[in-house]
Amino acid sequence: MAQNYYDILGVSKSSSQDEIKRAYRKMALQWHPDRNKDSNATEKFKEINKAYEVLSDPKKKEVYDQYGESAFQPGSSGGANPWGAGGQAQGGQYGPFSYTYTTSGGGGNPFEGVDFGGFSDPFEIFEQFFGGGGFGGRQRRQHPVYQIEINFMDAVKGTEKTTVINGKERTIKIPAGVGEGNRIRFDDFDLVISVRPDKVFKREGNDLIIDCKISFSQAALGDILEVTTVDGPLKLKVQPGTQSGTLIRLRGKGVPSVRGHGRGDQYVRPLIEIPSRLTNRQKELLQEFDDEGKKKHGWF
Repeated sequence: MAQNYYDILGVSKSSSQDEIKRAYRKMALQWHPDRNKDSNATEKFKEINKAYEVLSDPKKKEVYDQYGESAFQPGSSGGANPWGAGGQAQGGQYGPFSYTYTTSGGGGNPFEGVDFGGFSDPFEIFEQFFGGGGFGGRQRRQHPVYQIEINFMDAVKGTEKTTVINGKERTIKIPAGVGEGNRIRFDDFDLVISVRPDKVFKREGNDLIIDCKISFSQAALGDILEVTTVDGPLKLKVQPGTQSGTLIRLRGKGVPSVRGHGRGDQYVRPLIEIPSRLTNRQKELLQEFDDEGKKKHGWF
């Protein structure tokens, strides 16, 4: 039994087109075979695109709600022809991407009029999210593709670079928030971004993580530390009893969204350092500390 298209995308019949589009993008990223190595990823990815192709089109969605998936099968007599009068359902495959379209004998762009989540054609999603150049040797608009390497902070804050392309000096504006593999389209070329890793910050999406070494006494008693952020040093309060590896959140101190809406967060991960060498006095104090804890029948 075929799976319900709404279940495939994790939406309901009452979901708006924007909600369906967001759900599709999330699922497509999750199940793209280049990223997901599950043995079922390719089939799952096909299901997702098939479901979205129908639910993103109001007319097809209306037919599906009334007749179900059977109305879209070749030779269907489900009471309606979702492909239009005289149209024929055709399809093919580029890599793991399965597509379906209709023709009425007139040629032209087979994807014309189909909304693939805000992209101009179904292959653009791969260029946007995965930095690919299309499948099966297909190249969109024959744009030459160049690569530029920038440092971590330029990627976070945005920058301008002057370079020579096709014999002409060009000043290229790179927006804040770009990440590794992002592809920027200009009028006559595409630019793929490569970002040099940073020694301090680890990036996960628009969030940042840094490690901060603290002493046993700082973790046990609490302290005020100065930590690094992309905006400069910041005072951070470490609560008494902080455990090693605990993530302390700094809201809005992460990477700006490349689309210009909001910022991620920064997380500080305290790592408790255990001294390898102790003086005799330190050993005595730690022994007293341990003995006192035993009198209390445990530390917690």
